[in-house]
Amino acid sequence: MKPTLSLALAALLATANLNAQEAAVKPAEAPAAKPDMDKVSYFIGRQIGSNFKQQKVEINVDTFTSAVQDALAGKESKYKPEELEAAMGAFEKHMQGRMAEIQAEMQKEAAAKAVEAKAAGTKFLAENGKREGVKTTASGLQYEVIKQGNGAKPVPTDKVNVHYHGTLLNGKVFDSSVQRGEPITFGVQEVIKGWTEGLQLMSVGSKFKFFIPSDLAYGDNGAGGDIGPGETLVFEVELLKLEK
Repeated sequence: MKPTLSLALAALLATANLNAQEAAVKPAEAPAAKPDMDKVSYFIGRQIGSNFKQQKVEINVDTFTSAVQDALAGKESKYKPEELEAAMGAFEKHMQGRMAEIQAEMQKEAAAKAVEAKAAGTKFLAENGKREGVKTTASGLQYEVIKQGNGAKPVPTDKVNVHYHGTLLNGKVFDSSVQRGEPITFGVQEVIKGWTEGLQLMSVGSKFKFFIPSDLAYGDNGAGGDIGPGETLVFEVELLKLEK
């Protein structure tokens, strides 16, 4: 329990330190009001409780509260150090096993989601490939020419400057340089396989729409919280210029 408590307090202190740093660069203001320690105490307790709940740790709340009160009052521990050390050693082993179980459950859930998403992607691509103007490469990448440029085509060693707008099949935007209002530069081989292949089909000045199956994107792992396992991705990409 001690490591979890320490992490919660460390996070709290880090937040307070960040706030203090931000305040240091602001103009001087009136002295801060005295903190409401009832709310501060509640916040700390809730953070610790949330951590325990998230990790599925079943603590004895009464004993936990008593230990906090004893420590604040400067009372001696009710247990010998060696007793606590033995208990914590057993607890850590238990938690290691529990975390392995949780990880296995998460992997199983992700695999199921990947199967479902890939099935939806396969169905979509099969129908999408029938549309006029949509071409499918040998790898399974699909693309549609929105605007054909007449500049040079990139090679694997080039860097490109592009604008892009990425969505899932349901239309949810997960990343967009267009929305940020600033294009991005990167190497042709520094991106997902679908991009590496697709960029080399484009001429500078072109704008293509790519439909990228999961095996040419982020596969069964997904990416971050926005791109799930097995997701087929849709990108509108405008190739602005090459940088050798």
